[in-house]
Amino acid sequence: MPVTLQDQLVVAISSRALFDFEEENRLFEHSDPATYLQLQRQRLDVPAAPGVAFSLVQKLLAFNTPELQRVEVVILSRNDPVSGLRVFHSAESSGIALQRGVFTQGRAPFGYLRPLGAHLFLSANGDDVTEALRLGYPAAHVFTESAQASQAHPHEVRIAFDGDAVLFSDEAERIFQSQGLEAFQRHETDKAAQPLPDGPFKPLLAALHRLQQVDVPGMRIRTALVTARSAPAHKRAINTLMDWNIAVDEAMFLGGLPKGAFLREFEPDFFFDDQTGHVRNAASHVPAGHVRSGIAHEKRPAAEATASADK
Repeated sequence: MPVTLQDQLVVAISSRALFDFEEENRLFEHSDPATYLQLQRQRLDVPAAPGVAFSLVQKLLAFNTPELQRVEVVILSRNDPVSGLRVFHSAESSGIALQRGVFTQGRAPFGYLRPLGAHLFLSANGDDVTEALRLGYPAAHVFTESAQASQAHPHEVRIAFDGDAVLFSDEAERIFQSQGLEAFQRHETDKAAQPLPDGPFKPLLAALHRLQQVDVPGMRIRTALVTARSAPAHKRAINTLMDWNIAVDEAMFLGGLPKGAFLREFEPDFFFDDQTGHVRNAASHVPAGHVRSGIAHEKRPAAEATASADK
């Protein structure tokens, strides 16, 4: 019988999102690939420290048992295969059970999301994230300067999501950007009973919801909706989740308040938002990533090309 990942939650992640390779990346950016490769060869047996998404990956993999593999984590990186040896060694040393990896030596890797059937792509390269989202895969640009996840909840995967342009489409956000808050509130009140169209991260939320139904002793998933919406626009968000038959454990309707302090209290293993301001505010407290989708991304200045050892 052929091997398949069809019934598993598949997370594709770059090496810099999973491990702390920032020193090596700075060398890559300020020297040349040969010098970088030489350093990685010298450090093949030196495990890298945990990166921003390490806690998320570690806890998700805890849903696997000897009888059943429910979560698959695959390294998907622009790194070279030799550097890939160090990634696998770092994973083994830290107890992360990695079986699969794709190393493209500078070539864009996001095309491999399709054969993997990925439910999530986390990368330190924003351009790859943009292309993954364009292909229809939930993806986030990991802010590698983010705070590490709290260790206060070792048996609970905590994930927080923004609403518009993340879980939901940016339909309402476009009204807000073009016509202002009053028009936005009126639009959402008029359509309170009409579910919002799906956003890029609905497939991930649905996959997590399925995993929540699994009885794995000592592990559970806790999700939160953390949105700038406020009453009366909260109704459409909740009605949409009810229409999807998906529940979140917590919902925060903050009416534009900074999200960082609230996320600090929730203590997620990762937070996803489409607004760079919210992501930066959150990153000083929790692991965070930018979902480069919707009108907020369209209005940003063209991103400068970045050289990265793990694009």
